[in-house]
Amino acid sequence: MCGIVGIVGTEPVAGRLLDALKRLEYRGYDSAGIATIHEGVMDRRRAAGKICNLEHCLDASPLKGTTGMGHTRWATHGVPNETNAHPHFVGAISIVHNGIIENFSELRRDLVADGACFETQTDTEVVAHLMARYREEGLEPKAAMLKLVGRLKGAYALAIMLKDHPGTMMAARSGPPLAVGHGKGEMFFGSDAIALAPFTDKITYLDDGDCAVISRDGVAIFDRAGTPVDRPRQVAQAGVSLIDKGNHRHFMEKEISEQPEAISHVLDRYIDFASGTVRTGNSAIDFGDVAGLAISACGTAFLAGSIGRYWFEQYAGLPVEIDVASEFRYRQIPMSRKQAAFFISQSGETADTLASLNYCRQRGLKIGAIVNVTDSTIARAADTVFPILAGPEIGVASTKAFTCQLTVLACLAIAAGKARGTIDAFQERALVGHLAEIPRIMSAVLNDIQAQTFALARQLTGCKSVLYIGRGTSYPLAMEGALKLKEISYIHAEGYAAGELKHGPIALIDEHMPVIVIAPHDQFFDKTVSNMQEAAARGGRIILITDEAGAKASPIIPAAQIVLPNVDEIIAPMIFALPVQMLAYHTAVIMGMDVDQPRNLAKSVTVE
Repeated sequence: MCGIVGIVGTEPVAGRLLDALKRLEYRGYDSAGIATIHEGVMDRRRAAGKICNLEHCLDASPLKGTTGMGHTRWATHGVPNETNAHPHFVGAISIVHNGIIENFSELRRDLVADGACFETQTDTEVVAHLMARYREEGLEPKAAMLKLVGRLKGAYALAIMLKDHPGTMMAARSGPPLAVGHGKGEMFFGSDAIALAPFTDKITYLDDGDCAVISRDGVAIFDRAGTPVDRPRQVAQAGVSLIDKGNHRHFMEKEISEQPEAISHVLDRYIDFASGTVRTGNSAIDFGDVAGLAISACGTAFLAGSIGRYWFEQYAGLPVEIDVASEFRYRQIPMSRKQAAFFISQSGETADTLASLNYCRQRGLKIGAIVNVTDSTIARAADTVFPILAGPEIGVASTKAFTCQLTVLACLAIAAGKARGTIDAFQERALVGHLAEIPRIMSAVLNDIQAQTFALARQLTGCKSVLYIGRGTSYPLAMEGALKLKEISYIHAEGYAAGELKHGPIALIDEHMPVIVIAPHDQFFDKTVSNMQEAAARGGRIILITDEAGAKASPIIPAAQIVLPNVDEIIAPMIFALPVQMLAYHTAVIMGMDVDQPRNLAKSVTVE
């Protein structure tokens, strides 16, 4: 969740660290800090809140030094204030940390009994005290690091700076990612390649359990036993222009508008337009030989997988087991080697999803990773990577990654149906033809519904709760619409299967409750209309999102409606995602919320 960056260089580092932290702010923005060493003095600047607060602090009181590290925090232990902000200092040690030290209470109790005084509420300060103690015992930096990681339980990415070794930094990884960047006469490290992109594109990723000693001349990597290990150096894909909003007010707005282009990249990768067929590359997963599919993910990625389940069942006849990764990993699910497993993650670093992947790996399943970052931990742990090709997504509320995930899942479902003989060549060409229409239809819809969604958003701003309902693939999409609204506007919203209304949620409906009904004119339409009538009879304010055929067929005159073009059912979720995204976006903007960085959230969730 937190972001880490460090430089062992020959030029002043504070400004460059600050710029790198701005690129990592999607990982957390509760507080931030930078520490440097200059002429034997270790100093730091910290600030609660966004990176801009740290920037003001540095403007007022600059930091010198050619060695330094920075951190942007998503608070776990301790409130988000300056005292709890990283880096933490204990004696001659400075530490930043991403993750959770699960045995910190036990370690802290022992340290306090030995006379240690703690200044913060964080688990990270325990790590700093331990490292300082081992150095005071006379251990050299590498030996102290090895003893330190031997005491820690949990998930962590650590970076350590030592005042008496100003040309050296140390790092350790157990769970959350860390990357080392190679420069000329200087070295870098960070939570991911995005942070390091302005400095270098030559990256070495630390594996789980790795420790590293980083100097200006290079990096030495070793395992927990202290044995040197080799890790490949590779060229990172991240570019240097990732934080540019262009002409857009927010990243979320920019990323919504980028969806037609992003999906065109997906289609170019997965579809042979000349033959009207789907291609999946050299996939290690033989859909014709699997007995079932397990899908696990978190948040919006889980909802994309939930829509994908309908497609795999409908087009390929594959039974699908799906659950949120934080539950999947603990359910002790009986699994067969005849199953395959898909793990969906925008960042490719989601901790619970990675743990679920390892669960399936241990049981011998073939693993497919559906990720945006193809050199991420989840991608590197998979047998086959299916990139979603969404490009950088900076807004915390996922938009283009979601629809790109859906498009990849649709292509894979068609490929699975072809491999299993449940669809023939004619059906494949027809489905591919529908997928090919997505960018054009999306572009038209984005232009057509701007004013409409803005006007509807004005009606939502005064609401305390909003209910979204749908059936079939529109049910997970209803949950996604509710998730988007609550994420960025802080209005309570729930997404329900329309048929479940009478099993409880209908008790909430009155004249103050907007009910957003997602109802393309599909096989479920008539039943959804019945549920809509039940809500209308209780005074619910119906906002109908349907297509031209649905608008004509509906017997109800809703309080408001958004009418989309008639499209085939396989692409309806991608098209109907647009109004729910835009409704949430405009609502949050009108309410004056921080759209790109909503409170308490982070883009990359690297802890449980």
